Amino acid sequence: MLFKKSQSIKFLQPTMESFETIVGPATEVHGRLVANESLRIDGSVIGNIEAAQGKDVSIALGRSGVVQGDIYAFRVLVAGRVEGNIYATERVELHDGAEVRGDITYGQLGIEHGAKLNGLMISRNGEEPKGMVDSSAVFQANWAKIKSR
Repeated sequence: MLFKKSQSIKFLQPTMESFETIVGPATEVHGRLVANESLRIDGSVIGNIEAAQGKDVSIALGRSGVVQGDIYAFRVLVAGRVEGNIYATERVELHDGAEVRGDITYGQLGIEHGAKLNGLMISRNGEEPKGMVDSSAVFQANWAKIKSR
């Protein structure tokens, strides 16, 4: 079935984000990065990115953005590449061209056509996260449930 542009369905409604800090495309950061305000990454970050405790911080990766590490935030918007796990208390958006090699733990999830995910999608179901999630333990627990049926 073909749709005209005016009839097409938008899977990801645009969000209004304001970014106080931007890691430019020519910048490479090594180490743990803690954000007190929303952060946009167009360069490279090698290490974990964390939102400050109790802050509703958004982390966005532009098309040229690369993160080699885990991301912990309120909202995570990805158009670039992530090699690590994503933990979002509110929402994860994977836009066209996004590539994630790792597990995604989310409250809500939006995936555009053209995004790639190589990992597990783990819904929080409204529960508060309890420390870091070991994806292999989650997989083993779910696999045991499936095998027992």
